[in-house]
Amino acid sequence: MARYSGPVCRLCRRQGSKIFLKGDRCYTDKCSLERRPSEPGKSAQAKRIKKLTNYGIQLREKQKMKNMYGLLERQFSNLFKKAEQKHGITGDNFIQFLERRLDNVIFRLGFANSRAKARQMVRHSHILVNGKKVNIPSYMVEIGDVVEVKEKSQSISEFKELKQEETNKNVPSWLDAEMTKLRGTVVKLPSKEDIDLPIDEKLVVEYYSR
Repeated sequence: MARYSGPVCRLCRRQGSKIFLKGDRCYTDKCSLERRPSEPGKSAQAKRIKKLTNYGIQLREKQKMKNMYGLLERQFSNLFKKAEQKHGITGDNFIQFLERRLDNVIFRLGFANSRAKARQMVRHSHILVNGKKVNIPSYMVEIGDVVEVKEKSQSISEFKELKQEETNKNVPSWLDAEMTKLRGTVVKLPSKEDIDLPIDEKLVVEYYSR
């Protein structure tokens, strides 16, 4: 199944909630969901109010979470199976695996304003993990890993601008960012408490447990 390549704002409108796919724009009044809260193809006046079934609610949450992290259906379901097999609470394990992906870490550190941009940075070989080039977005970081933009890439204008920012206040507590060096360290594994996203992983667990 191909990755969605259409207007990402339609995904937010379809879900009825922000999934933060347009970077900084999502936090401004230019956000499409703020201006047009109706579903795509329907005007606000003509939108039909319909009650979702339990399955519909679970499916919508699964789609929202999958789109938020920018994964294909197979990638998403395979990661869920991995979470099921790990000791502990499946939902917590699942969130941890999603957060530990290298593309997400680049986004969380503030080196990219969206996960799609972060994925592109990884694939274009701009990123080092513990001093070694890693161009696989799904790479799982571990405690103590040092993630950085390679020195040669730091001469690119967009990275030069980032280096001028002394700190990034939005970096979660499980990461330590050094913006002036475009470097970050994984200080602990992420937990549900570290995630500030409007998601209910329990509904996703219920969806896959049908």
